[in-house]
This record gives sequence, C-alpha cells and structure tokens, in this order.
Amino acid sequence: MDQLLGTLAAAVGVFAGTNVDDLIVLTVLFLSSRAVGAPRVWQIWVGQYAGIAVLVVVSAVAALGLTIVPDRWVGLLGLVPIALGVRGLVGAVRAHPAAADPVGRAGGAGLLPVAGVTIANGADNISVYTPLLRTASLYHGVLTVAVFAVLAAVWCLAGSWLGSHRTVVALLRRFGHWMVPAVFVAIAVVIVIQSGVVPRVVGLFI
Repeated sequence: MDQLLGTLAAAVGVFAGTNVDDLIVLTVLFLSSRAVGAPRVWQIWVGQYAGIAVLVVVSAVAALGLTIVPDRWVGLLGLVPIALGVRGLVGAVRAHPAAADPVGRAGGAGLLPVAGVTIANGADNISVYTPLLRTASLYHGVLTVAVFAVLAAVWCLAGSWLGSHRTVVALLRRFGHWMVPAVFVAIAVVIVIQSGVVPRVVGLFI
C-alpha cells in the first residue's frame, strides 16, 4: 500500500513540477479559442494528449536503454514552436484585420501546432520521466502513465478556467492574432536557451 501511494505521489509531483509552464500555454490557447475561434477546444484537448503521449513513449523507450534523441540535442525541438510562431506572425502581418477570419487571426493554430508546442515545451521532461519509468515495475509504470493521463485533463480544465475571464478574452479578441504566435516564439526561445544547445550547434562550425 505504501509503495502504491508512493508511486501516485511521485507521478503527481513529477507531472506538476514539469508542466507548470505548460499550464500557461494552455491558458493562452483556451483564451484564443474563446476570443477568435482557433484553435478549437477539441484541438487543444487532443493536441495536449497527443503531445504528452509522445513524451511518455519517448521516455519509455529511453528507459529501455534506447536513445531516440541524444539529451544534448533535445533543445533543438524548440525550433518547432519558433517555426509555428513565426508563421503565425507573418500571417498576422499579411492579413487585413477586417477581412481576416477568426481562424486566420489566430495564426492558423490547430491540432498539430498544439501537439508540437506541447512536445517542444516538454522536451526536457524526458530526462525526468525516463529514470522514473526505468526504476518502476510494469504495474507501477502503467499506473504512472494513468496518473499523467488524468492530470493532463486536469491541466486542460485549469487552462480553460483560467482562460474564461471576459476582460482577458476581449483583449485577446483584439490582439490574439499577434499574441498566440508571439507566445509560441517566446516559449521556444526559452527552451532553446535553457537547453544549452546553441553553443553546441555553434561548436560544430568552429
């Protein structure tokens, strides 16, 4: 019983500790959904689950002793939201505010962009999930993944609640076509810088 409670507590702690910033992303996405209609609510939910699933699968594979992406290059995944954000900003510049449809004003955010940002934003989570799954039995590993699945829903609900304030929705309705892609780029820059991958890439050419 103690081991079961310990596994549950560890899973909750690890997920919460590694996904605090993801809650900010979800809040912005739900705000955008309410303000300009994109991404749609179902796309946020499915994208979040798809992204978390990819992170868990990669961590499970790494726990078995196989490395898909070397740890020192994981930060390059931050280029994904950078590309998405730049694309959204370019679209916002080109689109005429009065003529652009709500989806266009949101920078074309959809299922794949949401999943991509979740994966890139949680790329460093792999280094935490891997030892957790490596030291767990099959039963406790499955239990850990189940806790992650439940907490992913809790995160979506929390992001939806935080993104329900009318004043903020009204503000995003006006500036959402800039704000969502800008958040994507900002998150990506932090990911790349914190990963230390830039000096490694530069070192390849020096």
